[in-house]
Amino acid sequence: MLALDFIQTLAVGAVALFIGIHMLERLPVLKRYNIPAAVFGGLLVALLISMLREFHVATVKFDTTLQAPLMTAFFTSIGLSASLKMLQTGSRQALVFLALATFIAVIQSVIGMGVALLFDQPLLLGVLMGPAALTGGPATALAFAPQFAAAGVAAAESVAIAAAMSGIVLGGLVGGPVVTKLLERHQLRSTNVSASRKPDQSPSSEVFNDDEASMLAVLKGIGVLLIAMGIGAWLGGVMKSADLTLPGYVGAMLVGSIIRNIDDKTGWFKIPHGVTERIGVVCLTLFLAVALMNLRLWELSSIALPLLVNLVIQVIVVCVFCWFVVFKVMGSDYDAAVMSGGFTGFMLGTTANAMAVMHSVVQRYGPSPRAFLVAPIVGAFFIDFTNALLITGLLNWLT
Repeated sequence: MLALDFIQTLAVGAVALFIGIHMLERLPVLKRYNIPAAVFGGLLVALLISMLREFHVATVKFDTTLQAPLMTAFFTSIGLSASLKMLQTGSRQALVFLALATFIAVIQSVIGMGVALLFDQPLLLGVLMGPAALTGGPATALAFAPQFAAAGVAAAESVAIAAAMSGIVLGGLVGGPVVTKLLERHQLRSTNVSASRKPDQSPSSEVFNDDEASMLAVLKGIGVLLIAMGIGAWLGGVMKSADLTLPGYVGAMLVGSIIRNIDDKTGWFKIPHGVTERIGVVCLTLFLAVALMNLRLWELSSIALPLLVNLVIQVIVVCVFCWFVVFKVMGSDYDAAVMSGGFTGFMLGTTANAMAVMHSVVQRYGPSPRAFLVAPIVGAFFIDFTNALLITGLLNWLT
């Protein structure tokens, strides 16, 4: 067995990212449909590792210690962008977006139970493969896995991981094409492109100039992120002791939003928002690469057929719903198209997945402030509450 420590694991994640970037440059179809480089590269590494294991060449074990901090850092950067004024502006659309997401979570449970019934499996297996793993993602699925196991679902933890990680892969792969097709069909472009930036100018060039002020901004941005993450870790422990089943990054995200709004009122911190946003994007990209390359594809064999049938149906339903409902309900404009990609990402995987899809789109077509306000609020906060209520209700009803 080849056991890699967390630094070596992160190094392989960087290699996966570079592979993804290279493949996007060599295969125009990937770039056209905005497939995130981290998703594609991480999946290729996972396939390679599975082949090495299958042919008894080597077994690779990753140390994913840094995976959670990277994800937390990204969501902390989202919290630091959650200005109260912006939240008030987007509150109505966030509620509509939440209603759409909750409706699809219910549909996912119906589809999952139908597939489980088709293959003569417990109905709760369908709930675990549906809203628990897809809408909830790995964190929610693993949090509820002991309850599913106690209710009679065999290998609940393995099923949870397999279904959730498969959903992440598919959410990352189909989200970009959905947005791209919407933008091309309706000929939409961003109306928020900054006139001060040249088309070929890299965003990072605005921040990482070789001068003292820019270096101070980077240090301040990293410092604010670390402070929010540290306080958020304590807050997360408090929420866990109160039996609140929430993703680990929620505490840091809340603290980040509090710091942002205190700074808006007082100007104490003078947060360099451009820097914290870009640091968050870097952390998101590395997180996805590490998470996907650690996908244990061989664990899918025991539930391969029902899982495959379930995933195919779920993906089709989510994509059709985004195309015909989400896009139109959210305004039929550029922001609505970007939000549709985000919806696909977090309804099949995680909010990090949704953000990666949306980032890949806006890098090509221009900013979408409304999408980046609404999608993280719903994907990282509200849908976890409604989804937890749905899963708990189904557990109680079916046992």
